[in-house]
Amino acid sequence: MSTRELSAENFEQTVESNDIVLVDWWAPWCGPCRVFGPVFEKASEKHTDIVFGKINTDDQKDLAQAFSIRSIPTLFIFREKVLLFAEAGSLPASALDQVIEKVRSLDMNEVRAKIAEQEAKIAAEGGQAAEEA
Repeated sequence: MSTRELSAENFEQTVESNDIVLVDWWAPWCGPCRVFGPVFEKASEKHTDIVFGKINTDDQKDLAQAFSIRSIPTLFIFREKVLLFAEAGSLPASALDQVIEKVRSLDMNEVRAKIAEQEAKIAAEGGQAAEEA
């Protein structure tokens, strides 16, 4: 599978309806983006069970702003609607493959349990701060 263009119109549906989604935030004028683009495309051909999407930050300014994209290229990896990886910079092919394999091997039940634990801790700290005020 090759990469697909993502936009505000199809981003949420793409993430929600696919198991693993990689997102390359890029712009045509960005030199490092032009270096990473072929690496990303080649990975999409190798990992045909994964959705590879590209978001042109020039065309999708509101979406980029909503995700606080400050540097490009930036790579996001979602698995089962959970953002597991967000990193700015161009990755070599071997590093991209390693990250993909790590994401594949994660126990998502453990990931969700850790997220719930962190959210409970934050909520408890928030409640405690409100009591002290």
